[in-house]
Amino acid sequence: MRISLGTRVVLGIITAVILVIVYVPLLVVLINSFSTSASLTWPPPGFTLEWWGRAFRSDGALEAVGTSALVAVISSVLALILGTMLSFALQRFSFFGRNTVNLLVILPIALPGIITGIALNNLFRTIMGVPLSIWTVIVAHTTFCIVTVFNNAVARLRRMGTSFEEASADLGAGIWTTFRLVTFPQLRSALLAGGLLAFALSFDEIVVTTFTAGSGVKTLPMFIIDNVARPNQAPIVSVIAIVLVVVSIAPIALAQKFSGSEQRR
Repeated sequence: MRISLGTRVVLGIITAVILVIVYVPLLVVLINSFSTSASLTWPPPGFTLEWWGRAFRSDGALEAVGTSALVAVISSVLALILGTMLSFALQRFSFFGRNTVNLLVILPIALPGIITGIALNNLFRTIMGVPLSIWTVIVAHTTFCIVTVFNNAVARLRRMGTSFEEASADLGAGIWTTFRLVTFPQLRSALLAGGLLAFALSFDEIVVTTFTAGSGVKTLPMFIIDNVARPNQAPIVSVIAIVLVVVSIAPIALAQKFSGSEQRR
């Protein structure tokens, strides 16, 4: 479809404005992480690497990074297992209530985080009587990380079809041999992309984490919220925020690369 020059110009201007609104504040945070001022002032009076050194020597920040990484890794692994199983069940089999189950699987990512957090908090504390801990955070993150894996796996299964698997079965291969040699190689990049997206989603999640974390659990986003208003902590928080942005962007970029390369093939 061809569009006029004027329409292209308008769309280009709108796109540029949106990108400026999104990314200029990130640039300001990056610059403030090198500021000599202990508060967030603009323009910065000078530049220094002191805050970067203090951030990487901060026991609280390092512990928060470790907690976020642990939660994200375990949640992503659980999401990969459960999301893959669900995708096969809902894509390859027909049964009563399949559409309802499909909706329930996707619903956690569509609900507002505060609703999910309150519901899980009530489930753990009121119904199950389970004390909040890092494991309740992992369970909570898994509920919405499953969706990213599920969506990627289902989309790939729809494109794959079943002809290769049927041919493998006709040649005498068993279920697991067919999965290992035929199905999994075709599904691998989709699962990798889903796992990376799940990791990024879990690593910087704050709303659900706030409602499901115990008193001794502090993830990196929670550490930022707790310290952003404290004296002499603003530049350190800016450093941590930049690290968080990089850690969040890297898995998404890799997931996009794997998905794109698979589509080209």
